[in-house]
Amino acid sequence: MNRILSLVSAMSLLSLPLAAHSQQSPGDWFEEGRAAVERNLALRAAEGATAKNVILFVGDGMGVSTVTAARILEGQLRGETGEENELFFENFPNLALAKTYNTDAQVPDSAGTMTAMVTGVKTRAGLISVSDAALRGDCASQQGAELLTFLEIAEMRGLATGVVSTARLTHATPASNYAHIMERNFESDADAAGLSDPGDCVDVARQLIEFTDNVEGSDGLEVALGGGRGAFLPDRDGTDPEDGGPGRRIDGRDLTREWVERHENAAYIWNAEQFAAIDPEKASHLLGLFDWSHMEYELDRETDAAGEPSLSEMTAKAIEMLSRNPNGYYLNIEGARIDHAHHDINPIRALTDTIEFAHAVRTAYEMVDLSETLIIVTADHSHVFTVAGYPGRGNPILGIVAGGDGEP
Repeated sequence: MNRILSLVSAMSLLSLPLAAHSQQSPGDWFEEGRAAVERNLALRAAEGATAKNVILFVGDGMGVSTVTAARILEGQLRGETGEENELFFENFPNLALAKTYNTDAQVPDSAGTMTAMVTGVKTRAGLISVSDAALRGDCASQQGAELLTFLEIAEMRGLATGVVSTARLTHATPASNYAHIMERNFESDADAAGLSDPGDCVDVARQLIEFTDNVEGSDGLEVALGGGRGAFLPDRDGTDPEDGGPGRRIDGRDLTREWVERHENAAYIWNAEQFAAIDPEKASHLLGLFDWSHMEYELDRETDAAGEPSLSEMTAKAIEMLSRNPNGYYLNIEGARIDHAHHDINPIRALTDTIEFAHAVRTAYEMVDLSETLIIVTADHSHVFTVAGYPGRGNPILGIVAGGDGEP
């Protein structure tokens, strides 16, 4: 039934009606431009202060054409033509394009690009927060190549920290904040068999739980919300709370239990009801793993049997918790499934996840004090995604384009 509901939702987006556009005078265009300039000047007037808090939003795979199409779709979902719309973060005063590559790849992956963002050092594809002195899959080569991350620096300086993602928390983008590994796919100890030399290297899930053992003066991440329960649970039946199936860990450890035991007033949650019940004033450390693997696409989220919070809701909860620290905080929020949908050639889900990502940015923007909080919105790489032909104004962005003969 869930798949049927998702299919119905997708088909309704494909059949958006063609909206009529209103005529604008030259003066209207000039007025829009003037208002944009005044808005940006007002924001820049507040610049010059040192940021106490940093929120880094990463739309995984969210290239320029994805932003374009999502902008149009969001407007069309409101009954507009769409082209005139702006995703929330497109109103930010400072905009730029990024050049992306890995030291060994023309087209980069999320491990190498996120490593560059959080350490300032480019590296090979597949490596997580280690330099390209390391070889992919070779544990011995990793020794001494570990790079200090922004999150680790924040922890050592007494700031609160957190990661939020719609992917597995052990996936490349969120993991680059807290882990150091020569193979991005080494998410649980069960993945060691696929490595050329796993050696004594520790899997990503363990690195999250054991973070305080490796970073001096750290009290650990205060917030970690996303998917990926499998890498934290032992490989035996009855382990997973949602379906009673096994986890992936062959060492027999239940890392969710260890998270709770390591921190006073810590909490572990796995569904929407538990998420809603969390009091951000009482929980010291919050681990939320809302799916065995990746979380649902936004288009499918409401059909999830156990219920999952949206990216916007996770963003709000994380900010509420981290804001309690008087020293400030660092928070990384990833819209991960934009990328996954593009890989699967699924534009509907790529675009609806992009729209929800923009809503999460708005949520953060409206919650924080901008005089002391830096919000960065970026992507780690793009995708081959084209708005093709010469569609007329208001053409359904998920529809087809008629040619000169009137035929599709």
